[in-house]
Amino acid sequence: MNIAVIGSGTMGNGIAHVFAQNGFSVSLIDISQDSLTRALGTIAKNLDRMVAKGTVTEEQKQETLQRISTHTNLQQGVREADLVVEAATENVDIKLDLFRQLDASTKPGCILASNTSSISITKIASVTQRPDKVIGMHFMNPVPVMKLVEVIRGYSTSDEVTTQILDLSRQLGKIPAEANDYPGFVANRILMPMINEAIFSLFEGVAGVEEIDTIMKLGMAHPMGPLQLADFIGLDVCLSILRVLHDGFGNPKYAPCPLLVNMVQAGHKGVKSGQGFYSYNHGTKDLVVADTFKKRQAL
Repeated sequence: MNIAVIGSGTMGNGIAHVFAQNGFSVSLIDISQDSLTRALGTIAKNLDRMVAKGTVTEEQKQETLQRISTHTNLQQGVREADLVVEAATENVDIKLDLFRQLDASTKPGCILASNTSSISITKIASVTQRPDKVIGMHFMNPVPVMKLVEVIRGYSTSDEVTTQILDLSRQLGKIPAEANDYPGFVANRILMPMINEAIFSLFEGVAGVEEIDTIMKLGMAHPMGPLQLADFIGLDVCLSILRVLHDGFGNPKYAPCPLLVNMVQAGHKGVKSGQGFYSYNHGTKDLVVADTFKKRQAL
């Protein structure tokens, strides 16, 4: 089975890694050759860590890398694909345009999957001539480590395609969980309101950054506090998903906190920008609360 992955960022290179490690031929596609080169470097480093832990051999690492080819031309990259997994920016217009191109460029039997974390699979499928073969494969970050794949069935997705993707997810060593196509699916419909409420708790002065995260980590056994997790996901991504939920349900409970909106507008997007609720420019792995919120806590 030939796999094509669209987008070589954090999610795309992780998805390509997992497929290649499990014996699939992968075409990794991006508009930037530099991005593709960085992605291969990231995959190699992640495999090196696995070699050091003894979970894969040096030979398996090399075989995995050899299964990945890179392409800057979409049509060439997807021509032989039996499954395309789109992992581009979480922007509805970009995804709709990509799926129009994929529908025109892939074999008639090719399944088109999206790694979207919130955008309607039914809406994506509507711009293709094969809505029965369009499905969501929502991998979790970091892809090589996290076991879950949220499999989202669009309004027209066939039983056959759903079964194929559930089985394929298991072949990757993942545990698939099926969800229907409603805003946020399951993972983000539950997660994002929690993160938003944590941001409101900070915004309204209920507690500081460290206190909110400590209470959720130690009191609720969460491995990462909600504010740290928001930084890790990307505050711009969190805002985008909350807006999808708010628009989709029309319910004010999903309205994003004004603090989150301001932070994204200021360019403070979390780990990716070096600054969010925590600062990531100090050269260590220690959690350091961003100066903005240190001042708030001192008042």
